[in-house]
Amino acid sequence: MGFTIGGIREIRSGTRRRGRSSECTAVAEFTGLWGWDAVPGARAAAGACSCGRSDCRRPGAHPLEFAPRVPAGATLDDVTRMWADFPGASVMLPVGRAFDVIDVAEPAGRRALVRLERMGLPLGPVTATPDGRAQFLVAPGAAADLPNLLYRMGWDDPVSLDLYGLGPGTYITAPPSDRGGLGPVRWLRPPALDSATRPPAARLLLGTLAYVAHRSRP
Repeated sequence: MGFTIGGIREIRSGTRRRGRSSECTAVAEFTGLWGWDAVPGARAAAGACSCGRSDCRRPGAHPLEFAPRVPAGATLDDVTRMWADFPGASVMLPVGRAFDVIDVAEPAGRRALVRLERMGLPLGPVTATPDGRAQFLVAPGAAADLPNLLYRMGWDDPVSLDLYGLGPGTYITAPPSDRGGLGPVRWLRPPALDSATRPPAARLLLGTLAYVAHRSRP
């Protein structure tokens, strides 16, 4: 993958240059190493969103209006130039092109992650959000097929599992950006070249995730 080698070189040399923000370095890793798009996002403080709208429904948890999408393959120089108009913005990742997301309560997600690792199943990156969710990055198309996959596995009420699919048109906040003024998003399982560029099919993880989510219900 051409963007990978160039991205590594650019990030390694760029980290020693002056004027590079931590956001730019993080975005260049996402675009240059993992092949993900990124978008500058809003931040929240004291319940107010940096987008400036008093009626904002998702303070600190949405892309900034008119902000450009930084495409996969962008180098650190590209990112620094495109991010210059959005200093301090959170980093948001569009869902649906490089990956979809399975979103589950964090306690269930942590227990499922241990089980999946012990089983030796392929895993992609996994995040933990400050509002108590675990987000498993999986192959694109998972969100649309999630209800059918769960039904075929015997789970006909996905809402009761507190398990959801996120697909095209949605965004996740990338670590270590703050989400909604609640604190930073963290990696439960950080990206690696094999898992980030080729996330696993949802069907490989879903049985375990659904089972643990069911067992974790209060």
